[in-house]
Amino acid sequence: MTSWYAAVLAQGPPPSNPVAESVQVQNIMDFLQKGGIMMIPIGLCSLVALTVIIERLITLRRKSVIPPAFLPGLKKLMSSQPGDTTAAMTYCGQSKSAIANVFAAGIRKLDRRSTEVVEKAIQEAGEREVLKLRKYLRGLSVIASVTPLLGLLGTILGMIVAFQTVAISGEALGKTELLAEGIYQAMITTAAGLSVAIPVLICYHWISGKIEKLVADIDEMTVDFVDEFGDGHPPAPVAAGQRIVEPTPTANADGKAKLPVVVTTSPEAVTT
Repeated sequence: MTSWYAAVLAQGPPPSNPVAESVQVQNIMDFLQKGGIMMIPIGLCSLVALTVIIERLITLRRKSVIPPAFLPGLKKLMSSQPGDTTAAMTYCGQSKSAIANVFAAGIRKLDRRSTEVVEKAIQEAGEREVLKLRKYLRGLSVIASVTPLLGLLGTILGMIVAFQTVAISGEALGKTELLAEGIYQAMITTAAGLSVAIPVLICYHWISGKIEKLVADIDEMTVDFVDEFGDGHPPAPVAAGQRIVEPTPTANADGKAKLPVVVTTSPEAVTT
């Protein structure tokens, strides 16, 4: 028994397998090198996606898009200075946020005395702001779609090289480890492409949902603002010697309600 144990010790550790050592991944750089040339565009896509995601997360903070104190301050200003659109426009210009740009477009049309004109101006400004909020998102969508294809292309190229190596090797007969080594290294690009595409796709949909929520909140605020101030512009002043006579609740021949009539009460009010 003792002699058998001594014989085992004398043999030493089992010989190392050079093929197994060649395919082992020691660190991230080793992983990138074994993936082949297609790891370069996949790596560049990952850097671009990371930059866009960080930039969008900073830009789309709620306090940057919809400052909490903006709307209360605007309503207070509009109530204290009715009809003073210049002050309201100055207030919106100081905010420099998406909601400020939308409200500024509507306030600019308040003197038109038409709710429809104000709503149209707000809608057009809102569409422009949505484009700004969705800036660079198309790039994330492209990266999420392209990186798996780049990984698949890298795998196909790697397998072509692996089969070519086995085909031209005179010692390849019966040595499946040569083919397995090439396929193993080729599959790294597919794993890398999916590792980039999956988180990018998740971030794309998450950011898109965040934008939709911000747009819905802005839309709700603008509707309330138009209801409160859209037709609240003070009427034109009545000249001295004139008075407003409200019509009886009847309609004209075309079915439209009669408008207030300005009646002259003194000859001095009549001008030529």
